[in-house]
Amino acid sequence: MALSEDSNGGRPQRAPLSASRGMRFGRSVASTLGTIAVTLLGLLFITFIIGRVMPIDPVLAIVGERASQSTYDAVYEQLGLDKPLLVQFLYYLWDVIHLDFGTSLLNARPVSEDIARVFPATLELATLGIIFGVIFGVPLGVLAAVHKGSWIDQIARVVALVGYSMPIFWLGLMGLLIFYGVLGWVGGPGRVGIFYADVVPARTGLILVDSLLDGNLEVFRDAFSHIILPASLLGYYSLAYVSRMTRSFMLEQLSAEYVTTARVKGMSEWNVIWKHAFKNIRVQLITVIALSYANLLEGSVLTEIIFSWPGIGSYITTALLSADMNAVLGGTVVVGLIFILLNIFSDLLYKVFDPRAK
Repeated sequence: MALSEDSNGGRPQRAPLSASRGMRFGRSVASTLGTIAVTLLGLLFITFIIGRVMPIDPVLAIVGERASQSTYDAVYEQLGLDKPLLVQFLYYLWDVIHLDFGTSLLNARPVSEDIARVFPATLELATLGIIFGVIFGVPLGVLAAVHKGSWIDQIARVVALVGYSMPIFWLGLMGLLIFYGVLGWVGGPGRVGIFYADVVPARTGLILVDSLLDGNLEVFRDAFSHIILPASLLGYYSLAYVSRMTRSFMLEQLSAEYVTTARVKGMSEWNVIWKHAFKNIRVQLITVIALSYANLLEGSVLTEIIFSWPGIGSYITTALLSADMNAVLGGTVVVGLIFILLNIFSDLLYKVFDPRAK
């Protein structure tokens, strides 16, 4: 504890705790911001290098293979490819800082506008998926740990194994065939039916939210019928991971001495499981759920393609197949930024749920 001299007697006294806490908080914020800056710089450098080593000529993608050499050279200089690599990276870094990812070769629109248009679709799909995975995955993992070796545990392990083993594109095709083609319980590919496209104004880009804000329940029901199947498939993938990790964390806690002590003292099994054992795995689950959510946001490419979902995954895939590297790199940077932000968010939640991290 820092000491200071009293102005009257010269005796040392304790410095205000608020100043010490303020200094620690300032150092923590500075360290976090420094980590974010270094991570972002590394991410941008990697994406820049990927754009340069890809066997795709951006100039040919613009001018075409039949363009003259003079036209090729003019575009080559216009793109700044004649400058040293370090200078190119600095230009790229400056543009990204200003949210300028260049212009898409497919539609001649700014890539940042395209990403702002397609990302809400992925966000909506992944959010419903992670909600499904957490609501069903966490209780399933807890039950499997509590009833270790029983038929409940076996079912939970099989469910998780199937979720890990089955290719999601196969599950998507089978889901469309059964629930849409045969039973007609859900809507088909796309976010809404063709008759409901552009009916409600895009305030947030989330079709379910926008339809509710507009008071159009008919569009909401149609949009929900289209999103429920792909969101459930992503949720099942997330459920498999979350339930497996929850089971592992709970088994470790249930074998601890404090749980045995609580049971010996006559505490109810409900309190032992949920108020003691589960409370101690919340911090670990935060990381698991955050990483699972990030994986759904950037790893739903196959799901978006199968269901014709106009999200960032299908956008990046289409851009890659069309040699539109501006769109590919812009989408990659956004996905990497999502991972960074979710990791920071999980670190902040650590301090909320675990006093030792404060």
